[in-house]
Amino acid sequence: MDATAALALTDPQIMADKIQITVDSMTGKHIDLVTLQLLADTIQGIDITFILVNFIVILLIIILTRATARIVDRMLVNQIPRVVNRVEVKMDETVQLMVRRLVSATIYILGIILIIMQIPQLHNLATAMLAGAGIAGLAIGFAAKDSLSNFTSGIFIAIFQPFRVGDYVDFKGDYGQIEDLTLRHTVIRTSDNRRIIAPNNTMNTEAIINWSIREPEISWVVDFDLEKASDLDRARKIIQEKVQAHPMILKDRPVTVLLINSKYSELTLRLEFFVPGRNVAKGIGCDIREAVKKEFEMQGIPPAQAP
Repeated sequence: MDATAALALTDPQIMADKIQITVDSMTGKHIDLVTLQLLADTIQGIDITFILVNFIVILLIIILTRATARIVDRMLVNQIPRVVNRVEVKMDETVQLMVRRLVSATIYILGIILIIMQIPQLHNLATAMLAGAGIAGLAIGFAAKDSLSNFTSGIFIAIFQPFRVGDYVDFKGDYGQIEDLTLRHTVIRTSDNRRIIAPNNTMNTEAIINWSIREPEISWVVDFDLEKASDLDRARKIIQEKVQAHPMILKDRPVTVLLINSKYSELTLRLEFFVPGRNVAKGIGCDIREAVKKEFEMQGIPPAQAP
């Protein structure tokens, strides 16, 4: 064996190249032995038992977290009213609902932290993020500013209560009832049974008409257009009689019938009356309008003609 052959046997790079050439010639195609070696080392370094144990632990944490959140929420539903009544603290349904949501969110956050602690890679990542908490906090805060805004707005809504669960509101041209208030959004059920899902930040900044924030009773208006030659006194009397005959009109509140328009060949009488709540106002108004129209026809009081 000459010096060159001896050198080839002692040089790892030359030996690796020769092995690669031999394998390629035997298989008829190129096989990256370096990649195969790295893959083999990676597979050899995997601890299957450790992975299985961690997977089972994480699965148990998920199950226990969900079960704990449900059990605690059920306990709060039963216990909060008792505690409130016992200590005589003012806490309505909206505040109670927000307390339940905050407690549930806290339980899920603790569950996520426990899961992170079971995965070394995530644990190291979390440690690194805490080490640079200032920069990470700014980055996370900027990325989640909408979510944080909705969360904060939900807390403010529960505290200051511009509306509460169960209130009847007008929101962006839609009328409905506040059905739910979460940490992110508010659910409004409209009169035609649609659900409006509005972010809390929007609910906190938009103008809302709350029909239930104080007393539920409200005044309602119905207009009647008549020909100018109509007998106003007789028309007014018919309207007042139909109002007094309706069983849901608040009889202890004033009822007014005023002439608000006398232009051209048209008269407009405006009826204003009080009803128990906004949720029944439209139906009562329609009942009275129909009854008055039928009586006008019987009494010969003509409606205004379309221009």
